[in-house]
Amino acid sequence: MAYIYYNPNPANRVAGDCTIRAISKITGDSWDDTYLDIALKGFIVKDMMSANYTWERYLHDIGFEKTLLPQCPYCYTVRSFCYDHPYGEYILGTGSHVVAVINGDYYDAWDSGNEIPLYYWKRKET
Repeated sequence: MAYIYYNPNPANRVAGDCTIRAISKITGDSWDDTYLDIALKGFIVKDMMSANYTWERYLHDIGFEKTLLPQCPYCYTVRSFCYDHPYGEYILGTGSHVVAVINGDYYDAWDSGNEIPLYYWKRKET
């Protein structure tokens, strides 16, 4: 279970685009394509692309399911989630940050391992 630096932002920026970074990692799409897809979803649902409703609707529409995590303030971190989920691809939401997890490793532009996840998204089984 490890932190792996990941920043596909073409301008190498690290603020405000965590959702785009995480979703692009999980879907395998470029940062640009992910940005445009979510911006279009925001236009369709008439909300800002940064709104949870917008990007969560996007994930739902491409086949992901949301699962809430048990609430335990300060005791269950991104790092803990990775330890408990050594296989699979997940998008974790903390309420203020989004991070990609693949096979127990978390991918981000900074070490977010101590953040507290509230929920995760996983692609539906087919």
